[in-house]
Amino acid sequence: MYYVYVLKSQKPDFIYIGSTPDLDRKLREHNNKAVESTKCHVPLKLIYYEAFLDKRDALNREKKLKYHGSVMGHLKNRIINSLSNR
Repeated sequence: MYYVYVLKSQKPDFIYIGSTPDLDRKLREHNNKAVESTKCHVPLKLIYYEAFLDKRDALNREKKLKYHGSVMGHLKNRIINSLSNR
């Protein structure tokens, strides 16, 4: 399986989108400051993920979420409560 995931920092307004074949390992890496782009935003919480059988499908979805604002906008509307600071 390949996963596209969304992480949220407890710090305001930081959302990270990524993909990986090992979601648990990747989340640990993010929170252990082993990922350069998120190390100053720890702790990070997994708020959403999608699973794919093919890596190419996961990478295409990640790209759409990162670079097509309307796609991310639709996702944010679906997970609005997960994005709140509770």
